[in-house]
Amino acid sequence: MTWNLQTIPRVKTITKADFIKHYFKPQKPVVIEQFIEDWPAYTKWNLDYINQVAGDKVVPLYDDRPVDYKDGFNEPHAKMKMSEYIDLLKKEPTKYRIFLWNILKEVPELQNDFSYPDFGLKLMKAMPMLFFGGKDSHTFMHYDIDLANIFHFHFQGEKEIILFDQNQNEYLYKIPHALITHEAIDFSNPDFEKWPALKNAKGFKTNLKHGEILYMPEGYWHYMKYLTPGFSMSLRAIPRNPKNFGKAIYNLFIMRNFDNLMRRIRGQKWINWKNEQAVIRTNK
Repeated sequence: MTWNLQTIPRVKTITKADFIKHYFKPQKPVVIEQFIEDWPAYTKWNLDYINQVAGDKVVPLYDDRPVDYKDGFNEPHAKMKMSEYIDLLKKEPTKYRIFLWNILKEVPELQNDFSYPDFGLKLMKAMPMLFFGGKDSHTFMHYDIDLANIFHFHFQGEKEIILFDQNQNEYLYKIPHALITHEAIDFSNPDFEKWPALKNAKGFKTNLKHGEILYMPEGYWHYMKYLTPGFSMSLRAIPRNPKNFGKAIYNLFIMRNFDNLMRRIRGQKWINWKNEQAVIRTNK
């Protein structure tokens, strides 16, 4: 049994009008291969350069351990200096990733290396985020809390991407009151006997290389696995669909706070119940 995944469409470059018509309005993903060659970041941004400009910064690290009730929302599992982390990336495979690292706040000079492209969407200029990972490290399958339109720019190395839209929720073993699927699923090599509903899910896949841009439409589920050490930057725009905007407000101000409250009240029983419900609801 294999995934029902189609390859994400690719274009060499694209105009604003074509992007809006063919990808934003129909909410379809696309990889843009050649768009940022005039950015200084295109030639400068690699692990050595990041070490040079940010080596002394202490960075939050995450791995693929299961969610624990004691963990706060997006609470890091460890911290270390960027220089130590980059040395680790180069030395050996590691599960540690950097997640949502705001370069505007942490290393302002990096802003000089890129510009905000005009794709016809108003990008949130206060939120350019960097993501780093070592060979074979990966994210859980998840969607972003604000259901934003995301432009994901990759630098150094290669990463595997798998996407699903929100219409596939019933097949993905979604955890209730959360933004992730069941953490025991290996989306790189899923066990379809253990997770049979996945056979019905229809999604997208690609490998992203240096200088390429992935557009992820509003609320798309995404799984990312680093095939080599590398990093990416995401720029985002708020959801335009009123339904998605409403979901974003709910996630930010109700769902997140409710989940944190239940963790405090019920502890690990709350996490276990959610994992059980993901299986029960999906297999119905």
